[in-house]
Amino acid sequence: MTRKNYTFTSESVSEGHPDKVCDRISDAVLDAFLAEDPLARVACETFATTDRVVIGGEVGLTDQAKLTEYMGKIDEIARACIKDIGYEQDKFHHATCEITNLLHEQSAHIAQGVTGERGDEGAGDQGIMFGYATNETDALMPAPIQYSHAILRRLAEVRKNGTEPALGPDAKSQLSVRYEDGKPVGVSSLVLSTQHLDEALTSEDIRAIVAPYITEVLPEGWLSDETEWHVNPTGKFVIGGPDGDAGLTGRKIIVDTYGGAAPHGGGAFSGKDPTKVDRSAAYVARYLAKNVVAAGMADRCTVQLSYAIGVAKPLSIYVDTHGTGHVEARDIELAIPQVIDLTPRGIRTHLELNKPIYQRTAAYGHFGRAPDADGGFSWEKTDLVEALKKAV
Repeated sequence: MTRKNYTFTSESVSEGHPDKVCDRISDAVLDAFLAEDPLARVACETFATTDRVVIGGEVGLTDQAKLTEYMGKIDEIARACIKDIGYEQDKFHHATCEITNLLHEQSAHIAQGVTGERGDEGAGDQGIMFGYATNETDALMPAPIQYSHAILRRLAEVRKNGTEPALGPDAKSQLSVRYEDGKPVGVSSLVLSTQHLDEALTSEDIRAIVAPYITEVLPEGWLSDETEWHVNPTGKFVIGGPDGDAGLTGRKIIVDTYGGAAPHGGGAFSGKDPTKVDRSAAYVARYLAKNVVAAGMADRCTVQLSYAIGVAKPLSIYVDTHGTGHVEARDIELAIPQVIDLTPRGIRTHLELNKPIYQRTAAYGHFGRAPDADGGFSWEKTDLVEALKKAV
């Protein structure tokens, strides 16, 4: 039987976290190629350390002769990301850090397995992907990760608009949320570590700065006299970002998804074009799980998909409603392929994924965000509700 009373913890990291700097650059490179060629295939990885950024990976274009031309924009793209995040430190500055671009042409052996509009219809790799939704928040996301993201997003806003100039770009948050009768009701402990630019500031000073914004973001009554606060528990946090710790694309997959509240297939998202089912199938699995919950078929839902490289259709579809289902999970499994084409091309077409919409996903979660007018976060729509109801 599913537990009803417990405490669950999730963490988030800010856009200035070293790994998120790398995710941002990788997705900005992807967006740049998709803006030039919607059928571009990109697998971009970024590494960042003190005063240095290294970008590598593979790119396939409809007109491969244009690759050299597009490569000239990579340096500018990376510096623009670093500047927007806010790094102007002596040992990591957007204007002076060394950028090394090692991107090259996609392997022909990989390309031949993936078709679509150019004759390749198969998945870009094998793997398993999970999507999850729960009705415990309006965004149909687990509360601990949703509010951990919200805290850091709010602190980034006041840092970047000049309201709180003492804060730096690098930060982490962690919430332990108390559940009663299966619903989140309060925060038992809160951890917030944020870079600050004034060495004289103490942990108490930082708490005084951030506490009003944390209180503003969390639901009323979730913070109490019993909530444990740990703000910059190690003391000073002046050296941050890639100067303080190296970063790498794809190392925050749990932060990117459900904060540990649901399974993860293991594949990272950032820097990968939508022919890579690591990304697109994880997005459509979230889309399906969210629509199942929005349709009232379950209070919680996990959807698993599996693929083989070069094979179009998923090998399996699995649904788990965790004992909260109002219809049989098997009926949902049978309904899903009736309402959406789960081939890689079908996913890209349905969710309109061949657009430069990925840089915005690189921080504060790929899920639980409002859909954008230009197609960003299209996998967060609940426009499949009626079709699912009819099919079931």
